Amino acid sequence: MELYKRILQFVRPYWFRLLGAMICMMFVSAATAGVAFLVKPVIDDTFINKDISMLYLIPIAIIVLYLVKGVFDYGQAYLMGYVGQRVVADIRNKLHRHIQTLSLSFLTRTPTGILMSRITNDVNLIQSAVSNAVTSILKHAFSIIGLTGVVFYRDWKLAIFSFLIFPLAVVPIVKFGRRLRKVSTQSQKVMGALTTLLQETISGNRIVKAFGMEEYENKRFSDENNRLFRTIMKSLKIRAMSSPVMELIGGLGSALVIWYGGYCVIKGYSTPGNFFSFLAGLIMLYEPVKKLSKVNNIIQQGLAAAVRVFDILDTEPEIRDKRDAKPLPPFSKSIEFRCVSFKYDDELVLKDISLKVNIGESVALVGMSGGGKTTLVNLIPRFYDVTSGAILIDGVDIRDATIESVRSQIAIVAQETILFNDTIRSNIAYGDINRPDEAILKAAKTANAHEFIMATPMGHDTIVGEQGVKLSGGQRQRMSIARAVLKDAPILILDEATSSLDTESEIEVQQALENLMKDRTTFIIAHRLSTIRNADRIVVIIDGEIVEEGPHEELLRKNGEYAKYYKLQFSDGGEVVPLNSARTMPAKARKLLSGDSP
Repeated sequence: MELYKRILQFVRPYWFRLLGAMICMMFVSAATAGVAFLVKPVIDDTFINKDISMLYLIPIAIIVLYLVKGVFDYGQAYLMGYVGQRVVADIRNKLHRHIQTLSLSFLTRTPTGILMSRITNDVNLIQSAVSNAVTSILKHAFSIIGLTGVVFYRDWKLAIFSFLIFPLAVVPIVKFGRRLRKVSTQSQKVMGALTTLLQETISGNRIVKAFGMEEYENKRFSDENNRLFRTIMKSLKIRAMSSPVMELIGGLGSALVIWYGGYCVIKGYSTPGNFFSFLAGLIMLYEPVKKLSKVNNIIQQGLAAAVRVFDILDTEPEIRDKRDAKPLPPFSKSIEFRCVSFKYDDELVLKDISLKVNIGESVALVGMSGGGKTTLVNLIPRFYDVTSGAILIDGVDIRDATIESVRSQIAIVAQETILFNDTIRSNIAYGDINRPDEAILKAAKTANAHEFIMATPMGHDTIVGEQGVKLSGGQRQRMSIARAVLKDAPILILDEATSSLDTESEIEVQQALENLMKDRTTFIIAHRLSTIRNADRIVVIIDGEIVEEGPHEELLRKNGEYAKYYKLQFSDGGEVVPLNSARTMPAKARKLLSGDSP
């Protein structure tokens, strides 16, 4: 009940329409009870007493009753449908908004397909529990009240006798409902797994085809699909079983009522019209009771889905503003990592990092993959929070500032370029879609993207496709740079921004990056020569610790970890070639620059 009450809280804003639907249901129930009530005068007055006047009046009364029932039935169906769909839309909006507030760690742990299943499949099941179930409960409850009144009015003794059978109907309703809720929970879990698999195979179809894994993925999907089929069949068995059991109970009750009622008519204790009016009311009463069993099945499925939806809604964001958080003033001095450590689950990724970067300085973070470089820069915009220590911007702990004010001063260009299935203009202006066309055009030119944009069929109005599939890697990256240019943030993070590009694209992107980096404080994560040679300082991170830092030439002279790393990448026969050398680049370096990143 507590869970269902929580669902019904979403109905509260629409109580006026719900009230209107309830009034309509009362008229529908009254009309239904009126039909049962008319059975007595039909039989006794028309057929037994042969009253000609009743022959004309009763058909008119029946027509009026069914007209009233039809009009108000439409009214309640429309109003409850509106309430149900509005509630579902509100839950979807709230769920989507809440997911946007959750931290990257949660989104990393939770597969995308699971979240998609929550917003689509699970919320649809809640909609049935809200609109269809509430409609049916209220409608059938009013019908039961009205028909019960008719039944007791016609023969209260026979009514009491008949109602002794009703408790038997409660037992299967409860039992089947519990089983169905358990099976429904299982089916929703399988649906989430199926959605996850579908999302992976469609988005990664290029790799599936490249490795010839179509049959393997088909089998995986078929196995999950069969699991879903078997689970759904369990729920169908429960539903199919509930109806015959209710029919059997209803048949048992009808047989006893006919035997007892017939005996009363034969003995003269009741008239045929009175008995058949009672019997009609009882038969019509059985129908809403039977349907309540099906409603309970719908409710149990909805409650199982609600548990999963509320599980996400109850997940607290790990990254949030403090109550007294204040906007961060415009960046003007330095960014400082003060004894920063970070643990992901039980793994210590960063260990006591201390680093100060002054305004306008460019710092390259180098080291082997998995050393913690990306994790370090992800702490600046508070994608994660430090486990210990602090990150300060102009002396202010970023946890004491509002998240929005911190992120508004940071632009990111990552290796994985995220573009949306929208126009080039919208993708460049993402973050501030109201920017004028002149600013968007200037950003595109600065990012060396203007030329290829103008070559597309519709220029800035060209749709780039899902993940920018209609563009090349270099074009997507330059659009990402144009987006960062337009944001005009003072702090810039370049996370492997050129590692996936060929030589020609890299030259174009590198020029765009140099335009972007002017007068900005820049953090560069890279393995490749072209993206670190002009950095003011190079920081070497190994196993989550800073082992060296300084300018390129100084680090080479130290002949430490950076020199080893450099020799590994850019030496030919053991001879070290300076980054700014005018000599011919070694074959290994040329190969690396053509796209072979270590």
